[in-house]
Amino acid sequence: MMMSSLRYIWLALVGLAFFVSCSHAPQQLAVSGETMGTTYHIRYVSANPRHDTEEVKSRVDTLLAQINGQMSTYDPESELSRFNQRQSTEPLVVSRALEEVVRRALEIAEETNGVLDVTVGPLVNLWSFGPQQRPERVPTVTELKAAQAQTGYHHLVVENHQLQKRIPELYVDLSTIAKGYGVDRVARLLEGMEIQNYLVEIGGEMRMKGAKPGNQPWRIAIERPDNTQRAAQRIIEPGNNAVATSGDYRNYFEQDGVRYSHIIDPNTGYPIQHNLVSVTVVTSTSMDADAYATALTVMGPERALAFAEEKQLAVLLITRENDTFKEYTSTAFLPYLQ
Repeated sequence: MMMSSLRYIWLALVGLAFFVSCSHAPQQLAVSGETMGTTYHIRYVSANPRHDTEEVKSRVDTLLAQINGQMSTYDPESELSRFNQRQSTEPLVVSRALEEVVRRALEIAEETNGVLDVTVGPLVNLWSFGPQQRPERVPTVTELKAAQAQTGYHHLVVENHQLQKRIPELYVDLSTIAKGYGVDRVARLLEGMEIQNYLVEIGGEMRMKGAKPGNQPWRIAIERPDNTQRAAQRIIEPGNNAVATSGDYRNYFEQDGVRYSHIIDPNTGYPIQHNLVSVTVVTSTSMDADAYATALTVMGPERALAFAEEKQLAVLLITRENDTFKEYTSTAFLPYLQ
């Protein structure tokens, strides 16, 4: 009799727990903050009370602070800054995270014939777009040659968990890939917390998975590349993928009637001058989308589209032609158009 009663009580408690767990409908929650000199925004869907926004934000902030402390060029105490400050060609043991990002950056540098170059920092600084505060002016030819002599991704080596410079003056800037890496790490963190429906965005780089409540897909607006207004050029549904957009239409300066973009062509040392103003890339990781978007922007429309087709990359290019915007898409991008 006693055993039967205990079994009844146990079954009743299980039933109550099931009822309570089912009474929480999935809802969309959001957290945001600052990181890497920009902002982040996360939306996720959960019915689990353990996934409250304070807990998620705390864990995200801790992770992003760690990544910033590894890869920031604005923090003089970061792991990357300390590497840059060393005037030595001796190898330096670095974190697995920094090793992973540099390794991928060098792979894409080789793949793109050097148009993605994380050592281009001296040129970026020279053109007034880096962490060194400089007046906006066009450098002299002598200054450009001196800066170019300090650049070149082939002077950077990563192996056995170590980074090494082949020239002491080499300066590494991961701003073209680190935000994407941060997005991927946050996505991994959320999945580790058993959150399977989310959208993560850091400084415009995104990654999403699953859907919103009601099984509604995540939809992404690609901004119209117009610095006089903010409007959507396209709406896409990327599915379980990452999205990054690169453009030269907001960060630039003008001198003597000439417009100078913040995007530098490592091969010439000068800002890009072609009419490609926006590149959007959809890939499986935000790190790759971030890096490829920058590389294709440097290439220009013809080379970028040919590269995208060769590599089967999903790419949307927007050019400015006769004061209007024109779109070009790779074959792999077509399924995402609405």
